[in-house]
Amino acid sequence: MAELDEIWIPLVDEPIGSIVEEIQGENPEIAKLVESPHRILAFRTFAYIRVGLLLGQLLFDNDLPPYDGSETWVDALLKDPAHHDALMREVRAVAEEIAADPKYAEDDVLGPDPDARERFREFARRQLERDR
Repeated sequence: MAELDEIWIPLVDEPIGSIVEEIQGENPEIAKLVESPHRILAFRTFAYIRVGLLLGQLLFDNDLPPYDGSETWVDALLKDPAHHDALMREVRAVAEEIAADPKYAEDDVLGPDPDARERFREFARRQLERDR
């Protein structure tokens, strides 16, 4: 019997992790909702779970042709734009719920704050002028 990690890790990495990442890439506003370390962790945890559940529900509710080795059942489901839209709505809902959770209200966003960005821009300007 396969170890649990051998089953769980590939399922999370592929296809669920890829689906969440793709949807997040298509919708930059989702990333803005979850741009702190704690929010990202919570978002990925719950988005992966909910996308997995939704994929299972879609598999159960939709008749797919017998497997012929050409594509996975997930790929077959995602051919239908309505299924992709359902997954997008689910991922967005998770991001909105995490963003609205008061536990994360004080979390710092990832990356430099506006003052640090401005200090870097000024430094870069000085360096570029010096190198001319």
